[in-house]
Amino acid sequence: MTLAEQLRARLAAPAGPLLTGDLNGDAPMPDNGWRAAAVLIAVTDRAEPGVLLTQRTGDLRTHAGQVAFPGGSIDPGDSDAVGAALREAGEEIALPADAAQVVATLDRYHTVTGFEVTPVLAVVPADLPLLPHPREVDAIFEVPLAFLLDPANLRRGSRWHEGRERHYYELIHGERRIWGATAAMIVNLAQRLTWP
Repeated sequence: MTLAEQLRARLAAPAGPLLTGDLNGDAPMPDNGWRAAAVLIAVTDRAEPGVLLTQRTGDLRTHAGQVAFPGGSIDPGDSDAVGAALREAGEEIALPADAAQVVATLDRYHTVTGFEVTPVLAVVPADLPLLPHPREVDAIFEVPLAFLLDPANLRRGSRWHEGRERHYYELIHGERRIWGATAAMIVNLAQRLTWP
């Protein structure tokens, strides 16, 4: 069974309720509605699968310096969330769209910054020659999927945002801090998968 088939089978299994409350992006809808966005959760096809993540540059308008999945707003020219996630991954890390085997779109996540994000789960070949976009991405790195899905690696934290205490998840991998919407989408994925 291929990695993509394994992931599809695990996603098809019954799942418990996903995260609730602040930890599931329970943000109030902005006055002008949600801005549609998509991210690519690219799982590397190797004996011990990993997930590709980026460290954003420090001078971006939003989420500067944070760890994130490749992704961004769904543009009018995009066919759908899958098309947007693949386009953004091509722009941000030079991942060829035809190298990604899309497995599924996952549960949408609402951010406190007004985005409704659709995660797109895909399998990609290991060790692709990826290149970070110099204005958007400082680094591309891979974290073992087993590490991301292990609840022992998960912490909870909180911070104040616009006069309200917001709670979040975070994972620390080496010197990288994965938190906020990216960590919450990982936790939602972990609740859908049972990884040995």
